Amino acid sequence: MKTLDEVRPADAGTPPPRPLPLPVAVGLAVVAGLALLLAFPPYGWWPLAVVGVAALAAATHRRRVRVGAALGFVTGVTLFAPLLAWTNLHTGYLPWVLLSLSQAAYLALLGAAGAYVSPLVDRHRAAWPAVTGLLWVGQEALRDRTPFGGFPWGRLAFSQGDSPLLRLAVLGGAPLVTFAVALAGGLLMALLWRPWRRPQPSAVAPVVGLVAVFVAALAAPVGPRGGDERVTVAIVQGNVPRLGLDFNAQRQAVLDNHVEATLDLARQVTAGQARRPDLVVWPENSSDIDPLRDTTAGARITRAADAIGAPILVGAVLRGPGEGQVRNAGLLWRPGSGPDTGQLYTKRHPVPFAEYVPMRNLARMVSKQVDRVRADFVPGDTPGVLRTGNAVLGDVICFEVAYDGLVRDTVTGGAELLVVQTNNATFDESEALQQMAMVRLRAVEHGRDALMASTVGVSGFVSPDGRVDGATGFNTGAVVVRQMRLGDGLTPATRLGVWPEVALLVAAGLVLAGAAVRRRRPVTAPG
Repeated sequence: MKTLDEVRPADAGTPPPRPLPLPVAVGLAVVAGLALLLAFPPYGWWPLAVVGVAALAAATHRRRVRVGAALGFVTGVTLFAPLLAWTNLHTGYLPWVLLSLSQAAYLALLGAAGAYVSPLVDRHRAAWPAVTGLLWVGQEALRDRTPFGGFPWGRLAFSQGDSPLLRLAVLGGAPLVTFAVALAGGLLMALLWRPWRRPQPSAVAPVVGLVAVFVAALAAPVGPRGGDERVTVAIVQGNVPRLGLDFNAQRQAVLDNHVEATLDLARQVTAGQARRPDLVVWPENSSDIDPLRDTTAGARITRAADAIGAPILVGAVLRGPGEGQVRNAGLLWRPGSGPDTGQLYTKRHPVPFAEYVPMRNLARMVSKQVDRVRADFVPGDTPGVLRTGNAVLGDVICFEVAYDGLVRDTVTGGAELLVVQTNNATFDESEALQQMAMVRLRAVEHGRDALMASTVGVSGFVSPDGRVDGATGFNTGAVVVRQMRLGDGLTPATRLGVWPEVALLVAAGLVLAGAAVRRRRPVTAPG
């Protein structure tokens, strides 16, 4: 007796496809990683994400599970090593290598899962594209949450900034966009997989399916939620004297850059050369000197706020609440009255090994570089809903924009605008562009005008259809002023929250369970 994984099923109608020759499969795994890489910024060739999914699915189909895992790992390394290369610019190679390999391990799981479900897919071939989509959503759901809260960088959804599929975010957020991209990849594979086209080649169903996916995306109700009320917002990108980790040693100069840029804007307003903003947004780390404890820093910010005549959202590092503790915060600073500590957001998801060090003693055995993080950042426990008087802001800080729930919590809490305060001085332009792609998805997902304010770039405004306006250059000072529409309605994605992802994960679980049953069912080998 043999299992269905070891023999061809006698009742499948036509023989199942044999796996591709191993050298071809390895080549396809590499092609998959390169195609996925080129889909993301700074390249932005979004159709290649579909190609990458198809190539990996073809490489792993009908392979043994461990071989599927190895092929997925090859794709993962090919994708993540260059995608995350910005992590090694100022911290050395070890963090980059460890992060890239850990992320590649999740694609190894995906490759193993693809191989595992092959017998089930051979029996129900029309389900192949949907199964491909479900497995991708499952892989990303796991990677987004583990370990230490996960690392959602490189989600398929974040490669679709200029794609019609981005519009699906309004219905089901990033998980639905990822599903659609992977579904399209599965359809492309079904279209091109030659063994399945014998003896009756038919491309009609996959082509119809591909067209249907994009038509459905174009029909999604993308747009602003709310009326026509607008506010004028200024982004101040003060820049830093030098890129790299030592920007912290230049914290006085960084603060001065943002103060002086705001004072210059105030002079332009007085001269009638610029519209007076209702709100000024400074980026993360614009004041690494705690302005609540350092009177000189506080006085500098007060001078800027009084001169511009508008509240400033300051990205500040605050000491406390306990001895030796610090917080990464967005703090509203009002003209005439100074800091409004009632409108303070503390970053809820500090970055492990960058803003805090889990298992520090163990981590030190791997690299003593972890001691460069001298004080662990304390996470906040409330969403970043800040009320300026003219608008309600949904504030998230830096990498938090990658996490679905952290952004959604601000909108369900009443946010009318989405604000991302970030500091890209320790990375490079590719990281900033990848982050801007996430802002674009969030704007579509929640039907809100959004902005990203960076110390060094890229900063800019994003409309609810995902278009970027006023994008700044990198490693330069800039001030951009735009009007932003206040939103107050909720999109289907905002209302549903995590449930679309849960539904897709349940379906993925059923597929894996069905594959387990199918693989264990004994059959009689022919002959």
